[in-house]
Amino acid sequence: MTTQNIVPFNRQKYYRQLRTLAFSGSGCTSGHFRVQVVQRRQDGSVDFYRNWESYKKGFGDVNGEFWLGNDNLHEITSTKRYELRFDIKDFNNVAKYATYTCFTVASEFDKYRIAFGTYHGTAGDSMAVHAGQQFSTRDRDNDKYSASCAVRYKGAWWYNGCFDVNINGLYIRNNPDPRSEGVAWEQWREYYSFKYVDMKLRPAACLC
Repeated sequence: MTTQNIVPFNRQKYYRQLRTLAFSGSGCTSGHFRVQVVQRRQDGSVDFYRNWESYKKGFGDVNGEFWLGNDNLHEITSTKRYELRFDIKDFNNVAKYATYTCFTVASEFDKYRIAFGTYHGTAGDSMAVHAGQQFSTRDRDNDKYSASCAVRYKGAWWYNGCFDVNINGLYIRNNPDPRSEGVAWEQWREYYSFKYVDMKLRPAACLC
């Protein structure tokens, strides 16, 4: 049983907890900036095949595997301009990254529709097909596929019809088998299921 360690968004507490990290990205955000991890997969200890309410509120343990919560993502990205970064590592510990400017998540009224700007990085622009999509879970089908992408690929995401990114899919260890239900980033290794991935937000200086 995973410890529930995600709480409703508190703006003052959030900014106190921001950590100063350095990571490469666009010219708008190079250097040291305060960064917040909002998703992490690393060992399969948390079940990510969950319903709408779980993804709305957040789940897991912020010291391990977790999802911060779609309500929290909306609240955070509605207050400032943010850049989104993905860090991805395979089971040989080869690491790549992708960053996107101007990241926002809409409210639940618009089903947490995602928006973002320019891609930079080494992992490939897998998020391109997800631009402008609404969020889907196993019990809320908002994708453009004839069936449910979340059910078909055992995850939850801003699916289109269906995905190039499925990092909330099943955690498959020591992956010799390219199962499409895994933790996938298609532009790098197609349907290979990765060992590690996280999503980070940091304030961006560029206009969106």
